[in-house]
Amino acid sequence: MCGRSQVSKMKTVVILLFLLIPLTLCAQRVRSVCGEYTFYAEGNQSPNEAKRLALEGARLQAIAAEFGTAITQSTAQEESASDGKEHSYFSQLSASEVKGEWLEDSGEPEYDISFVQEMLVVKCRICGRARELSNEAADFSAAILRNGTEARFADVNFRNGDDMFLSFRSPVDGYVAVYLVDAARTAYCLLPYMGNAAGQQPVRHNEEYVFFSQDCADGKGPVDEYTLTCSDGVEQNQVYVIFSPKPFTKAMDTQVDEGLPRQLDFEKFSRWLSSCRRRDPKMGVKVMHIEVKE
Repeated sequence: MCGRSQVSKMKTVVILLFLLIPLTLCAQRVRSVCGEYTFYAEGNQSPNEAKRLALEGARLQAIAAEFGTAITQSTAQEESASDGKEHSYFSQLSASEVKGEWLEDSGEPEYDISFVQEMLVVKCRICGRARELSNEAADFSAAILRNGTEARFADVNFRNGDDMFLSFRSPVDGYVAVYLVDAARTAYCLLPYMGNAAGQQPVRHNEEYVFFSQDCADGKGPVDEYTLTCSDGVEQNQVYVIFSPKPFTKAMDTQVDEGLPRQLDFEKFSRWLSSCRRRDPKMGVKVMHIEVKE
């Protein structure tokens, strides 16, 4: 009996070691990275927009330095001279060309804002955690629609009082969530809808969905419809579309205002999303930037 027990324990240890191998390999793909990027704004770009683009560039620089780029031929480098110094920066590097993805920030980004010959120049430095891309992340399509539910209404430039919808399609069955993050760093849960007690929004493969529209709903419960507002010039928001073939539950949030979706602090949202993505390599995220003018 004792001999059989020892063999059983050895088998259990071996099985556990095999189960831990993929977790170790996955953890090895997550790195702490830092990046710096200088953005030269065009005449019609606001300081907030310039800061956002500088932050995006810094994140991409950090990912590219750690994991490399997928299409190096399309990464162009521009040189410009001002104040007797040369400034080199990537002008065409995009998230689809780097071999990694950003998971979360480590602290706040640092900005250095100046003017060179009346041109707004924003330098940004950011540190965070990123992971190497794999072929496991699920592909999907998503587009923001303005004042209409057909594909021709795709737009990211809104006016005060415009209605927002979202088209979505995935190649496999799965689950989707949508969040809007505003300039005050508050994350609002747009999907699953507020009346969804399960906290999950299932979707079927190859089916076209239009969310936030009662007319396009499948009749399985109430639909939240959204009208975007702006009371102070221009507002820059980000819409996060999160999809995975594996079930996941939305972040813990709170109903603060009856006229607004349930919300949570961006830092808590970021930690929740980062935790989900570390546990689920098949989870994909698409971030779309929208502008709302008064």
